[in-house]
Amino acid sequence: MRIACVTYRSWAIEIYDRLEKEFYKKNEFLIFRTKEEFDSEKLKSFDPNIILWYGWSWMVKDFFINNYTCIMLHPSPLPKYRGGSPLQNQIINNEKKSCVTIFKMTKKIDDGDIYKQISFSLEGSLEEIFSRITEIGFLATLDIINGKYNLTPQKHEEATLFKRREPKDSEITLNEIKKKPALFLHNKIRMLNDPYPNAYILTSDNKKLYILKSRLG
Repeated sequence: MRIACVTYRSWAIEIYDRLEKEFYKKNEFLIFRTKEEFDSEKLKSFDPNIILWYGWSWMVKDFFINNYTCIMLHPSPLPKYRGGSPLQNQIINNEKKSCVTIFKMTKKIDDGDIYKQISFSLEGSLEEIFSRITEIGFLATLDIINGKYNLTPQKHEEATLFKRREPKDSEITLNEIKKKPALFLHNKIRMLNDPYPNAYILTSDNKKLYILKSRLG
């Protein structure tokens, strides 16, 4: 089997590297590790059996979706929290649990049939959360490559859609400080650790003071 892997996210690269190590004797891999490295013609020439697009943030051309089995990992309990910034939108809504959902891509946003959906905790730091996603994503993808799955249609009537957060959304405003509880602000800070635009407050001289950690007392 020829397996193509496309991403620019470090957690997805870790999944891909572990998959290649696991299957190097049985399967051929092509891994694109950055947006700049991605080459459509090289991908076509490789003629993969499946393409993994874990963590990819850009539109995938219809050509690939129409001609190949394209698979995406989305860290939410699809059909809930479709769209951009799924982790941030769940944490800011004080969700305690989420799911690693691996699904077959279509031309619509996050609406394809589900290969695997496995729950995980949203407690702790973003680093800890990504560690859970990486481990679950690796094991679930092992099963998919080995044919251990049942495709399940999503319940589209239950879908919720969220927009991708922008850097300006990382500001902790004076209004939030006055009106929001401490848990909201704590969640906003921890959901915006690197590699995301960190939480910040604007000072009187119009500078950004970044807040990387918080603790509830």
